[in-house]
Amino acid sequence: MRSRLLAIVLTMLALVLLGFGVPLATRIADAAQQELFLDRQGDTLRFASIAQQPLVGSEPTEVDALAAELRRYHELFGVAAAVVDADGRLVVASPENLDLSEKGVRERIAVALAGRPSEPYELLMPWDHRPIVVAEPVVLEGRPSGAAVTLSPTDHLRGRVLVTWLVLTALGLLVLAAGAMLFAVPVVRWLLRPVQRLDAATHRVADGVARGRRAEPVGAASGPAELRRLTESFDRMAAAVTDTMSAQQAFVADASHQLRNPLTALRLRLYNLDGHVDTTAQPQYEGALEEVDRLTTVLDDLLALARAESGAREPETFDVDAIVADRSESWQTLAEERGVRFRRAGEQGLTVFAPPGVLSTVLDAVLDNALKFTREGTEVVVGTHRVGEMVEVSVRDHGPGLPEEELARATDRFWRSPAHQNVPGSGLGLAIVRTLLERAGGGLRLERPVADDPGAPEGLRVVLCLPAADTPHDHQ
Repeated sequence: MRSRLLAIVLTMLALVLLGFGVPLATRIADAAQQELFLDRQGDTLRFASIAQQPLVGSEPTEVDALAAELRRYHELFGVAAAVVDADGRLVVASPENLDLSEKGVRERIAVALAGRPSEPYELLMPWDHRPIVVAEPVVLEGRPSGAAVTLSPTDHLRGRVLVTWLVLTALGLLVLAAGAMLFAVPVVRWLLRPVQRLDAATHRVADGVARGRRAEPVGAASGPAELRRLTESFDRMAAAVTDTMSAQQAFVADASHQLRNPLTALRLRLYNLDGHVDTTAQPQYEGALEEVDRLTTVLDDLLALARAESGAREPETFDVDAIVADRSESWQTLAEERGVRFRRAGEQGLTVFAPPGVLSTVLDAVLDNALKFTREGTEVVVGTHRVGEMVEVSVRDHGPGLPEEELARATDRFWRSPAHQNVPGSGLGLAIVRTLLERAGGGLRLERPVADDPGAPEGLRVVLCLPAADTPHDHQ
């Protein structure tokens, strides 16, 4: 944004310089051209006055004298000159082979023979090589009897104009550079300082909500009044969001915790009824016990979710190999009971940067799911890979998997696949995993792997992503 705003300011400054520079350059070039035209017009009028006698007289000496005058003029100033009679025929010229047949020259001579003086030229550009032609009538007894003509080359004039324009361009660029350093850059910094503070504050708010603490207010004291008011509104909004999220997390945690005591008492009362329930009511009794256990599981998951959303632990560096080995060993007994093997794959020696316990918690949840759904006699593959600045820990089972259209919904809270309604669970496991990973700067991805054997279930691959420990991190 800074570069775009700086480009806009510099563009406006350049347009202002062009607004002043172009008319100034045009005025200077026009003044130089007018000066040359008036000088040549004065010379042409002088030739017209001394050409009166040669045009009406019969003495050759008068024509020779006029020719000598034009020749000296051409030698001194490099300007061609000629005198024509009333019919436009050449009387005398210097140089003698002067060509007066070009269209622009003939038009000027025709105007002069009509008794009118030459008009000034429009502005000649430096790349225009046309000469300046001035033709003035030779008037005898009140009527034109011929015309004097001068043809001035414009090389010197165009060179002067070009140098002047180059100097003005260089000055304009110098002023533009000085304006950028002394005006544009300070103004852009002044304008963007509140925006930069807002950008930093946005990250602090997100971090504060994730860690369950109030973000530091922006409190911008500089910048435009509109942006200062915006920062004040942002501070109020950030405080309200933080308070709301904290209240919500506290409510979930408190409600879940407070409900555990009645549920525990209810479970004890149900257990005390064991053996005292009529045979016909035994199915309802067992169903009540199952519902209490299910509700207890939901409350435990809600507490875990509340802790995940309000966790304020600072990230540290952890060895992925050690955590994977530890959690696999913890689940090994259950895996053996279900006839499932663990296999490790992928890279070794990876480290992640995450809050304490995050990788262990999410790995437990994913391994639990994998052991629930994988088929007996198959294996659960735990892979570790480095992808860019992230470390990916994947858990692949050989169960029924999920259809493509259900993968995106699998991490929603309380969502369960219609095909797995009879499997114990609350539908919060993957939601907790996703929340923990996102709070740690990572993410969760579900994939459908290719089946090992034709016709066999594809299973499900759950990929846990966490920042690698050897990449730059924001330690706010």
